[in-house]
Amino acid sequence: MTWRADYAFDLPERLIAQSPPERRGESRLLHVPGAGAVEDLMFDEIVGRFRGDEVLVVNDTRVVPARVLGQKATGGAAEVFVVEPCVGIGPDPEVLALVGVKRPRVGTRLTLPDAEAELLAQVSETTWRVKLWGVDHLWRWLEVAGQIPLPPYVSRAADASDAERYQTVYARAPGAVAAPTAGLHFTPALLGALQAKGVLVRAVTLHVGLGTFMPVRTDDLDAHVMHEEVFDVPEETRAAVESGRPVVAVGTTVVRALESFARAPESHRTRIFIRPGFDFRVVDGLVTNFHLPESTLLMLVSALVGRERILAAYAHAVAREYRFFSYGDAMLLHRMEGRWT
Repeated sequence: MTWRADYAFDLPERLIAQSPPERRGESRLLHVPGAGAVEDLMFDEIVGRFRGDEVLVVNDTRVVPARVLGQKATGGAAEVFVVEPCVGIGPDPEVLALVGVKRPRVGTRLTLPDAEAELLAQVSETTWRVKLWGVDHLWRWLEVAGQIPLPPYVSRAADASDAERYQTVYARAPGAVAAPTAGLHFTPALLGALQAKGVLVRAVTLHVGLGTFMPVRTDDLDAHVMHEEVFDVPEETRAAVESGRPVVAVGTTVVRALESFARAPESHRTRIFIRPGFDFRVVDGLVTNFHLPESTLLMLVSALVGRERILAAYAHAVAREYRFFSYGDAMLLHRMEGRWT
């Protein structure tokens, strides 16, 4: 039996990054090799830790400005946070959304920028099926009407700079409500340097949902139910990861997509829970940010390199005041007994 408390660690609040570094790519990098001491680096030094025969897999999802502010019929403030489309993206699309009003009821109507929201049905304790009247194309409307949804541990409102910095340089497919944050460190120049060295760069798409912030509420991890995510692994990426080259994932979302694909190639949805004891079939290395205590993401990286080793690396990062979470610094991890040494 494994326990949530086994993944606790002390994190001073001052180390939770509230903004990105001044320039993209200027974060710090903690390198955790398969064996031996960790290295304190700057992120652009990552190129020197690749041999040139690897496949680097990124997540090309694009964060949408999902938070829309509006008004109730009484004039009071309201909010609709679009989680995902239900069927299609328009016209008059129906979406799954969090609704920020007191005592929401079926039939409630809210006034939004150039649109009206109607609450159709409550889907769960927190989410509603919502009709967006007057919206021709969901993504285009959100780009005008919405705000970038920063994570709950960023204690400030989103500003104009977040529209660029809370987005990877290779973001392509709209649909995420949270960024695949490990990718925020990469610049076109860094990607070009890796490719010039011989590294293949390929993409998957996994739209990051609110479930990525969902805490583990059960003490016994065997009782925890993972959130569901939708993903796609294109044929070009499939061929690359099956070529025999070491595979380095950029972010935990890529790990979940690749390992889910390896188990069910025809499926595009996953609830995979990766924790120590997991049998990795694809991923040999990982670029990732630092994760919350007792989170499923911390459990995932523990599965890759070992719980004691990752917690020791986190203690090293805290002592040296690395910046944590979405806008924070990064790690480069090598899987125990993987093909990448």
